[in-house]
Amino acid sequence: MDHRIVGTTMPVLEMMLQPGEMVFAESGELSWISMSIGLHTGTSVGGQQGGFMAVMGRALAGATIFMTEYTSQGGPGMVTFCAKLPGQIMPLQLGQGRSYLVHRHGFMCATPGVQLSMGISQRLGAGIFGGTGFRMQRLGGEGLAFVELHGEVVQYDLQAGNTLRIHPGHVALFEESVGFNVTTVPGIRNALFGGGGLFLATLTGPGRIWLQSMSMSHLAHAIAHYLPHEGSGSGVGGLLQGN
Repeated sequence: MDHRIVGTTMPVLEMMLQPGEMVFAESGELSWISMSIGLHTGTSVGGQQGGFMAVMGRALAGATIFMTEYTSQGGPGMVTFCAKLPGQIMPLQLGQGRSYLVHRHGFMCATPGVQLSMGISQRLGAGIFGGTGFRMQRLGGEGLAFVELHGEVVQYDLQAGNTLRIHPGHVALFEESVGFNVTTVPGIRNALFGGGGLFLATLTGPGRIWLQSMSMSHLAHAIAHYLPHEGSGSGVGGLLQGN
């Protein structure tokens, strides 16, 4: 199975499938396909565990309940997925003990044998997270997966016992060998969270981590001030009033 990543700021993933080859993704993630590609949607496609708890676990991790298979039928075909935000598309080879945790909007597609499930779910305070908590998706099993990381991506190799404290929105991807926790730094008030402290994720080695400079939650917070609100003006006038 061949693939290529096209573009820079808003990359596009092209998967070139030979007859009988298949990839799966969340429902609704498709961008465009060739005529030879057949689609099948269900809860246990791509070798995913289809039991009720497995499906609910994927949903809690931020994935859709239903997944879609894309299979080349009768000849070579192309399946394409586009990045949702400026950033990077990264391939991950899973197997031989390699598994990863990726941010809840990170999974793009994978080959059969890759297992997508909930990896981490921790409660956080109100504010930008809306009190819903911090969740990550786990990618395990065997095969090739593609993830989407937002903004600029910075990679660190943490030695055993080394710890970084990170704003949760910047945690993009890390090897499962890395320890994860959420702590509060008291005495720091932040407009994003409210309350008496700032929530930070702690990542402790050994293992490799990838941090992202942008997240959907940060972007939403940045533009919220400029969006029309009930009782406010709209268009250019509304934007001027918001400055």
